[in-house]
Amino acid sequence: MRATILAPGSRGDVQPYVALGQALHSLGHGCTIVTTQDHEALVRTYGLDVATIPIHVAAELQRVETRRSVEGGGVIRSFREFAAIAKRASHSLAQIGLDASRGADVIVTNFSTALVADGISKKLGMPVVQAFNVPITTTSAHPGALFPGLDSGGLSRRLGHRLTRAALWWTARASANEACMEVLGARPAPLLPGAHPGLLPGPVHYGVSEAFLARPADWGSDVHMTGFWFVDEPSTFAPPVHLARFLDEGPPPVCVGFGSMSTGRPEEVSAMVLEAARTAGVRLVLLSGWAGLEPGLLSQDVLALSAVPHSWLYPRCRAVVHHGGAGTTAAAVRAGVPAVVVPFHGDQPFWASRVHKLGVGPPAFPWKKLSASRLADAIAVAVTNDSLRERASEIGRLVRAEQGAARAATAIVATAQA
Repeated sequence: MRATILAPGSRGDVQPYVALGQALHSLGHGCTIVTTQDHEALVRTYGLDVATIPIHVAAELQRVETRRSVEGGGVIRSFREFAAIAKRASHSLAQIGLDASRGADVIVTNFSTALVADGISKKLGMPVVQAFNVPITTTSAHPGALFPGLDSGGLSRRLGHRLTRAALWWTARASANEACMEVLGARPAPLLPGAHPGLLPGPVHYGVSEAFLARPADWGSDVHMTGFWFVDEPSTFAPPVHLARFLDEGPPPVCVGFGSMSTGRPEEVSAMVLEAARTAGVRLVLLSGWAGLEPGLLSQDVLALSAVPHSWLYPRCRAVVHHGGAGTTAAAVRAGVPAVVVPFHGDQPFWASRVHKLGVGPPAFPWKKLSASRLADAIAVAVTNDSLRERASEIGRLVRAEQGAARAATAIVATAQA
């Protein structure tokens, strides 16, 4: 069996699907991951085949207009900008995805590529698997991922889910409808998604842990929660020498990094983070990511790195400060350490709320309200509150025992062979 996995986006968008590819390989099956050119090396690092779309997402997210949209935090503005980025690559995605799928048995899609996957599926006569790591199936049990503020009861939560599904559908439609018609011969997409658990007809598989988000009782049997999808780091991985030395020379640090979230004021943010760490009395590992965070003056208690696998670093930290992306949230939960979440936009406030409600982190505050004093107070709570640490450790043990990627891979194989 061979699968094509459509997974463009930021590293956090791509890495869960790399985990699915690894799991398929471990079952003796092949796959090709279709992603953007800036993630080609990442995919190959894990020994998987890759087909690349000629766009660099990291560079796109650092454009001034994109940064302003993301830092503003508004769903409509930021998703409009993301749709514009995706549209510039939509014809390439459709053609490269089609070519990569010839001879495959199943196509796996994320949110943004659902229309393209549906078009390829119909053109080649192959099944499509919806594999998402953010829940969008309507329920009264928890709020919609893009509208977590609609949480006053069952009706408002269901409305939040419908609005979330509509926003995702409109983004996908705005970016890919034209390309699907021209490249894949697809019919125009309807204005709204159908009454399905996912964005397309058929079952949906969520890479989300039931230990972190309980499965709603009002979901049908066609909705599956497999557990988070984590990559297995290459056996050849070794941490940078200076990082290993830093960890050995003192107590566990706090890790701060905002992933793919780009900011137009890296010096100011770096200064706030350094002041917060000094005030809280903690050592610091600062991951710059795409945000470009770099402390102007390093000390013996601060180490700056461009990136390091979260699966290796997070368990060696006292706490993690992050932006609340789905993949980063999952990695912090798996590590069993408290998290301070500073969400920017999109689904990040939803995950930030879950972290606090589950008791594995202090109350979140949005990026727009970031200050040295607020961050210092949150870090102090994360590293000194015994109940947070115990709860984080407990949930981490449960998550580490799951085999989410393997369970999802088994479902993909079953769909291909049905």
